Amino acid sequence: MNKILIAVFLMAIVTYIPRVAPLAIFKNKIQSRFLTAFLGYVPFAVLGAMIFPDILSSTGHQTSAIVGLVIAVILSYFERSLLLVAVCAIIAVYVCELILAML
Repeated sequence: MNKILIAVFLMAIVTYIPRVAPLAIFKNKIQSRFLTAFLGYVPFAVLGAMIFPDILSSTGHQTSAIVGLVIAVILSYFERSLLLVAVCAIIAVYVCELILAML
């Protein structure tokens, strides 16, 4: 039981430090436009890096995954809503899977 409490305490510290460190380090607003833009894009880049490999292996055929990805990218480029992008990509994958199953 004592080891479990120590493990929970250490995990709490490890997750708390990255959240508090920026507040302690950057007391004033960041003036650099480059750094502000860079930090603004980091969450999107990390999310994309985590999701992209799963997109290509999430369906029965890689072809349908690529079709869904292309539809999602096109709709995103034209700044459609997230819900519309997701639903249209799902429909495209579904239709593509139906077509591939008939072949």
